[in-house]
Amino acid sequence: MRVIAFYTFFELKDAIGLKKEIKNFFKNIVTKGNILVGPEGLNGTIAVPELHEQKTINFLKEIGVKENHIKYSNFDSDRFFKKKLKVKIKKEIVTSNFNLSVEDIKKGQFIDPKNWENFISQEDVTIIDTRNEYEFKMGHFKNAINPKIESFGEFKNYIDANKDKLKNKKVAIYCTGGIRCEKASAYYKHKGFKNVFQLEGGIIEYTRQVKDQGLENKFLGKNFVFDHRRSERISDDVISNCHQCGSPFDSHTNCANEGCHLLFIQCDVCAEKMEHTCSDECHQIIQLPFEQQKELRKGTHASNKIFKKGRSQKLQFKK
Repeated sequence: MRVIAFYTFFELKDAIGLKKEIKNFFKNIVTKGNILVGPEGLNGTIAVPELHEQKTINFLKEIGVKENHIKYSNFDSDRFFKKKLKVKIKKEIVTSNFNLSVEDIKKGQFIDPKNWENFISQEDVTIIDTRNEYEFKMGHFKNAINPKIESFGEFKNYIDANKDKLKNKKVAIYCTGGIRCEKASAYYKHKGFKNVFQLEGGIIEYTRQVKDQGLENKFLGKNFVFDHRRSERISDDVISNCHQCGSPFDSHTNCANEGCHLLFIQCDVCAEKMEHTCSDECHQIIQLPFEQQKELRKGTHASNKIFKKGRSQKLQFKK
């Protein structure tokens, strides 16, 4: 199967009608993944049989998705997409809390990947990573600022807190595929910034052009991706560390305790020693009989811990 990721911002008045149209199109195509539909546009990642790839792309264009906002990849989609296609209506297609109009979002200034290196090398340019801290720590552009956020919804607070210091400077921002930057760029402009530029197509498109055109790579380490791969290596640099022993390492895992599932970085040595758990407490729990583990999980909700993404107090090394 082929994985297709896409997004586009446009004013949508009938989200329910578009949801029905999308579901009707895919009803006879074996499709997995998720599509978000909302007043500000579309955002989705789906897996379709290669036979239906072009038909799907044509449909996406018909409903308003721009061609340069459609990206493709090949990998074992069955490990990433466990269930059939879900189409959901959301207030925002990427949560930000910026409260911007679609027209505001569509006014960004883009830097093509082939010109990105020269632009960010200028002394008067400040590079800011709009992604979450756990993404930044695995890989980022040289000299980029880490806003230290746990979710994109917190980036608004970072902009507000630093606007006076950066307002009169050239600001270059980037994210994984471009969608977060489009919103962040619009909010910067809303706050009076005049010189805000974003990497067109994000890290994904930058990496593709680096490989295809032989460009000099300025990205260090890995790009975090939201599928079973967890990351995609872009350079040989290992810039993060095991959260348990501190040794250089840059692969995430989820805690093997079903009641925890914390996402953290764990080297092979610690993985063997701790049996893929994040703490002594979780290590002890997985030794218990399955039914006893289930009993311990009753009435607990682990999601807040899961999304600490390596900032949990359980972890000794969090550089």
